[in-house]
Amino acid sequence: MMKKTPTTQTTTQKNGWWILVSIGTFAFMSNLDASIVNIAMPIMSKQLHVPMNEIEWVVSAYLIILSALLLFFGKLGDLYGKIKVFRIGTVVFIAGSFISGLQINFPWLLVGRAVQGIGAAMTLSNTYGITTSTFGVKERGRAMGFVGTFVALGAIAGPGLGGLILSQLSWGYIFWVNLPFGIFAIILGAVVMPKNYQTTGKGIDWFGFLNFSLLIFGLFLGVFLGQEIGYTAPLPLILFAIAIITFWGFIHTEKRAKNPLMPLSLFKIKPFTYGLGAAVLIFLSNFFTVVIIPFYLEDARGLSAGQAGALLIIFPVIMVFAGPLGGWFADHYSQAKVATIGLAIVAFAQALYYFLSLTSPIWVYVVITVIMAIGTGLFQSPNSDIVMSVVPKDQLGSAGSLNALARNIGMISGTALSTSTLFVGMSLKAGFHITTYLPSQPETFIFGMHIAFAVSLVIIIGAFVLSVMQGKAVNPADLK
Repeated sequence: MMKKTPTTQTTTQKNGWWILVSIGTFAFMSNLDASIVNIAMPIMSKQLHVPMNEIEWVVSAYLIILSALLLFFGKLGDLYGKIKVFRIGTVVFIAGSFISGLQINFPWLLVGRAVQGIGAAMTLSNTYGITTSTFGVKERGRAMGFVGTFVALGAIAGPGLGGLILSQLSWGYIFWVNLPFGIFAIILGAVVMPKNYQTTGKGIDWFGFLNFSLLIFGLFLGVFLGQEIGYTAPLPLILFAIAIITFWGFIHTEKRAKNPLMPLSLFKIKPFTYGLGAAVLIFLSNFFTVVIIPFYLEDARGLSAGQAGALLIIFPVIMVFAGPLGGWFADHYSQAKVATIGLAIVAFAQALYYFLSLTSPIWVYVVITVIMAIGTGLFQSPNSDIVMSVVPKDQLGSAGSLNALARNIGMISGTALSTSTLFVGMSLKAGFHITTYLPSQPETFIFGMHIAFAVSLVIIIGAFVLSVMQGKAVNPADLK
């Protein structure tokens, strides 16, 4: 393991838990806005007179911009202070939420989502660094549990909360719901947060930032465009070529940069690397559920948006309790073992999803969802605690932004892979190419859903293996 500056402190800073409330609120909202739009897209498409293949960019644009800027703002947090960058990001995010909810037209909506993505990148990239710097080792597990809960809560709660809002209000309120909570968090942060944490005084790796941004844009624009026009069409192929070239350029630049955007030396720390990989895979797998289950409840089972929203909200409600519980166990037992047990529980739930049918009692879905939420909650905080505890203190911003990037890569990849797997399975069952739900053939959807959840189970097993490897690699002394 590489030599590192100790990251731990013995005592929690003044107002630590109030600071956590402020950053946890934005962790929730930033991740919520990655998924809450999904359930509103049909309504938005009709009102804005935009076809479904174009309205999907409301989701894609946010995630791509967020992912492209995470490393940059994490490094900026190291350079100028994590709290300073976080505070500016809160204002930017609220401004983007206001613009997005105006319901003017499609271009204005995309502008609002882009502004939101920038603000979310500024806050999320520094959330874990602030938490690690604020809390002493005895309370850090619970603190990470709090943040991890609201990160996962936001990522999973979108469809459920969106359905409940749309049952009473217009779609603009799925963005404006951020305003009162965001303003509260900004005011609270202004009162309880110190002016700054430690800064490094080093410069920005601009060539690394350029290469990384082009890599993210090229890769995911290619993926989403490929779903629409085919992956062998000229434009997706050009974008994939750009991604490959800039990936090489990024690695080449980072190896030689004095102050790299992504310190590759962090990946020599095995517990960090394994934990980051497991985080990517669990969010990837979770987004199979986020994307597919609304189709199952609304289309296959014929429930209304409000009824589906009430069922989809079960996961985040359970996470409110399971996340802190995982943090408590992390404070009292082996973090790695708690995280691994959590993933085993998630894998069990994913296996049960495979058996859902058109006639399954709704309570079966509820039980499966509760099991998966408990497992996810047990995994999130111990894993984040390990990932952030084993890195040098002057790299907390970079490590935190990588942690946030892992989640977003998982969410984007899960969105693309789940729909692709679902439609491939449906096409195999029907005997012809399918890219949408067939109302007259619900059994075709169920077949495709089973294929998709089988793939999701394999992904979770991969995360479980990485978590076991993390447990073997971590040195308990690094976490004290």
